[in-house]
Amino acid sequence: MRLNQVTVPAHDLDVSIRFYEALGLILIVKSPHYARFECPDGEGEHPATFSLHLDPQATPGAASVYFEHEQLDEEVEALIDKGLVFESGPDDQTWLWREAWTTDPAGNRVCLYRAGENRRFPPWRLT
Repeated sequence: MRLNQVTVPAHDLDVSIRFYEALGLILIVKSPHYARFECPDGEGEHPATFSLHLDPQATPGAASVYFEHEQLDEEVEALIDKGLVFESGPDDQTWLWREAWTTDPAGNRVCLYRAGENRRFPPWRLT
């Protein structure tokens, strides 16, 4: 089994598209109610994708989305220079990830993080 996509609600599709393009995602599908992106560092023939669906009534903060970036601190600084606002980070966490949190235009929480091997193989991984 392979993860195909994550979809989150958008109150204003065009505003949300601009936000995720600023994060570096590549827009590949756009309709009046839906948008789909490829993650730029996807692997092989089946890169991970991320989607938005128009839902003006969606509850803000209903979703949290995580995007991993190897040069996290530099990426966050570049995004701040582009005008994105981060609520926290980059900060080291007790679970061995380094995280920075922002919020998309629909109120979904977005975490940019770096975990390295600890993403899949933390010291407490089940055997």
